[in-house]
Amino acid sequence: MKLFGLTTTEEVIESFDLSNKNGMKLTVINYGATVVSLKMPLKTGEVIDVVLGFDNLEAYLKSFQLKSPPYFGATVGRFAGRINNSLFNLNGKAFLLNKNNNNHSLHGGIENFSQKIWTVENWTEGKNPSITLSCLSPKGEENYPGELAVKLTYTISEESELIIEYQASSSEDTIVNLTHHSYFNLDGHKSDILEQELIVNSKRTLETTNENIPTGKFLNIAGSSFDFSSPKKCPSEIDTTFVLDNKEEFAASLFNKNNMLKMTVYTDQPGVHIYVGGNCFNEVKGKENCDYHPLSGICFEAQNFPDAPNHEHFPSSILRKEELYHHKTIYKFQSF
Repeated sequence: MKLFGLTTTEEVIESFDLSNKNGMKLTVINYGATVVSLKMPLKTGEVIDVVLGFDNLEAYLKSFQLKSPPYFGATVGRFAGRINNSLFNLNGKAFLLNKNNNNHSLHGGIENFSQKIWTVENWTEGKNPSITLSCLSPKGEENYPGELAVKLTYTISEESELIIEYQASSSEDTIVNLTHHSYFNLDGHKSDILEQELIVNSKRTLETTNENIPTGKFLNIAGSSFDFSSPKKCPSEIDTTFVLDNKEEFAASLFNKNNMLKMTVYTDQPGVHIYVGGNCFNEVKGKENCDYHPLSGICFEAQNFPDAPNHEHFPSSILRKEELYHHKTIYKFQSF
């Protein structure tokens, strides 16, 4: 545990390291329950940091003031993705959320989980080291119903997996959709991702408007530019939810031929939102003084569908009082 920085109100932010016997090392801070770095050893002995991030707290704070905050490594909630017109109905009552993306609510709104100071509940080293963080969202925050209590556990397995598990409960019926927002680059965070090969185990995407709001329709993607059923180079721009029909299989994978490193994503969620385009606009420097640009990394946001509360045929995002929300996503790494 190390001091990472102080917020503008002098609150202490600390960093925590987890590592396994293979030399995989995860660094997490309690600001946004954020993954700062994820270092992977290669067969050659070289170590690659495979996620984008910042060296200091000031840069994370400043990044949320950018015209399009990148959410590097952050935990996203209460609701990942967009909610159309910031409005949804629950139990016959309309809830108007704060607007932070044109007319819409994005990634939990203004007071979102990515900018909260989380409490470290448990931190264990040794075999399969893990850290559990918690956060409490008061009733009415961002105009969401219910007090929402969230626990998040990061685990590094002996099989070189980053395992992320979420639990949440609410004092009354509410909606919830949590995800992880790391930008991955298997060539290290100083390069771009255009030569890395993407596979997405999906036959359908969500159709969206020009403001990226789901229309409610599904698009069959066989043979289209969105068909990543066989390896294709990463697209230069994408912001798309892929439907996952078989949770027993992998969701997506990324492979870097340059250093023979592969990452495979597994999840119990109904979708994976793939995004390329995070940018620091040359206003905030990344780790090791890097200039992050739209091609620096790719996100695999395992989650429920954006705007799910407004589409009855989408998987339900309602969390009933006394029920428990659970979500598990695994990023597995292999060096060949």
